Amino acid sequence: MNNVGAPHRMLVVWCPDWPVTAAGAAAALLPGRPIAVVTGNLVVAASALARAEGVRRGMRRREAQGRCPELVVFADDPDRDARLFEPVAAAVEELAVGVEIVRPGIVAVPARGPAGYFGGEEGAAERLIDQVALRTGAECQVGIADGLFAAILAARRGLIVEPGASREFLAPLSVRELHRPSEGMDRADLVDLLRRLGLRTLGAFAAVPERDVSARFGGDAVVAHRLARGGQERPPDRRRPPPELAVDKVLDPPVERVDAAAFVAKILAERLHAGLAVHGLACTRLGIHAATAHGEERERVWRAAEPLTPSGIADRVRWQLDGWLRGTTLSAGVTVLRLEPVEVIEGTALQLDLWRGEGRAEADERAGRAMIHVQGLLGGPEAVVVPVLGGGRDPAERVRLVPWGDERSPAADPAAPWPGVLPAPSPATVPMKPLRAKVTDTFGRPVDINVRDELTGSPAQVAIEGAAPRRIVAWAGPWPTDERWWAESHRRTRLQVLLEEREDPDQSEEDTQTALLLVLAGEKWTVEGMYD
Repeated sequence: MNNVGAPHRMLVVWCPDWPVTAAGAAAALLPGRPIAVVTGNLVVAASALARAEGVRRGMRRREAQGRCPELVVFADDPDRDARLFEPVAAAVEELAVGVEIVRPGIVAVPARGPAGYFGGEEGAAERLIDQVALRTGAECQVGIADGLFAAILAARRGLIVEPGASREFLAPLSVRELHRPSEGMDRADLVDLLRRLGLRTLGAFAAVPERDVSARFGGDAVVAHRLARGGQERPPDRRRPPPELAVDKVLDPPVERVDAAAFVAKILAERLHAGLAVHGLACTRLGIHAATAHGEERERVWRAAEPLTPSGIADRVRWQLDGWLRGTTLSAGVTVLRLEPVEVIEGTALQLDLWRGEGRAEADERAGRAMIHVQGLLGGPEAVVVPVLGGGRDPAERVRLVPWGDERSPAADPAAPWPGVLPAPSPATVPMKPLRAKVTDTFGRPVDINVRDELTGSPAQVAIEGAAPRRIVAWAGPWPTDERWWAESHRRTRLQVLLEEREDPDQSEEDTQTALLLVLAGEKWTVEGMYD
């Protein structure tokens, strides 16, 4: 029997709502208060009490406070979450070897060791739950399954999945489980597309042949498809790097402050990433080793779903040192810091273009760091975005705004056939949110569309929300489209209109006429584009 590439049994310890738990602990907040953690004015985590009052992830802060007036709000702080999670990882490490931090709140270990020592997987799960509660007071759940992805989902349900049954366990779960941005799996667009195609469960997605997934959806979808089938997170040809790729630094004087540790972490992260890039590699599991003047040694492994960038490496090193230095783990400053790439994959996706010219790579890297800094100042990744042009029938759906640093992939294939696509030229301006409008005929009656896809009257005037009505001097259309017939009615009718000249002494005669793209959907007109 060939088991090459078969997923290993993984045991995952999951602390629910860890950002909320860490925020409450750092503020010494008494239990029993509803708590939410926000970033960029959006809720990213909420306690069980807050959820019972209607607070949900992705909700705006003001709406959340309106639903729950007693809500205690904290800012998102990854450093705080990682620092306070270190005692949990240390507690697990006392009973199990090979501890890896997936993110603050989730610890993974190979299940074979603790299961053999404690007389089975169920016994190991019970001992680890008791151990975490005794050492840290934190509540946790344990899940065991074949492969890390299935084990994480099992931990969220407090289950032990039988060996070889991960695919059956995953099959009825929603495809939304593939979208976990906090764990490095940002697949919102893929999940939305799968649901619109009728593939609403992991089992339905897994049933699609892999060659069809690769041809239609691309590389990341193949990885997601592998997870849905209960396979490994990455292919079985992962490489263990040679020891000489590890980097270290002797610290004299010893580092005792977190800000100094962050500076050292940044330097070592850039050295490690550069050394791996020379060999065409990228790190997916990072080992962090520290030694002190008192002879103490600590080591921790961080796992990442995607290849780590220099900033990703530096963040994890800073988080780990923050936990060691501010906690009771170390009694003296760090004298030696060593970073080791425990596991690597081919890093061609991260290599810089050889044809940019001398100095361009460094300039691009500085610009990238500046953009990341701006994202932090403005409240999160969504604060700085870049447009990506893709496929679609209307201008608004062809443009996807991608946070800086994310993969710039279109939401839909631009080369695919798009029957009913709006012909060129495209509108010069597309509002972020369609503007409501009212279209009337010469008698002031609303213009609609009948069952024969004909206008019920000749468009004579349009009134855009917040502006005075303007006369229509010419129009073209209508062009009806009927999309997504298999899921729900999505009937839309497009109309192009030319408005009368506006008497504006500050504009030239060439600039006084305006052309609009109007869309009728659900008996309501909106402006979805403006032509120059």
